[in-house]
Amino acid sequence: MQFQLSGQHVEITEAMRTHVTGQLDRLNRLDDRLTSISVVLSLDKLQQKAEGTLHTSSGALLHAEAFEQDMYVSIDMMFDKLVTQLRKHRDKVCDKHKAEARRDDRMVG
Repeated sequence: MQFQLSGQHVEITEAMRTHVTGQLDRLNRLDDRLTSISVVLSLDKLQQKAEGTLHTSSGALLHAEAFEQDMYVSIDMMFDKLVTQLRKHRDKVCDKHKAEARRDDRMVG
């Protein structure tokens, strides 16, 4: 999986990079066919913002953002949202395949 981390008005420290890559493991455990993820960390007055855009192998584009006063909390919240979206997407794809299999069984039988 390709991974891009950038910052707007924020210097990306090694600790931030380590924290983000640690959170990537959560996504990889859910779906090992992820294509790429782009994470943008930014500072907007008193709000720390984390944005993430995830591309899946099925062509889906998942996007999440989180605003908090602590950058690490906003990173965690953004990854929580991406995990929720990825689970929902995976379940939807899985349900679609099950429905197609049932329909094929009815046609054969």
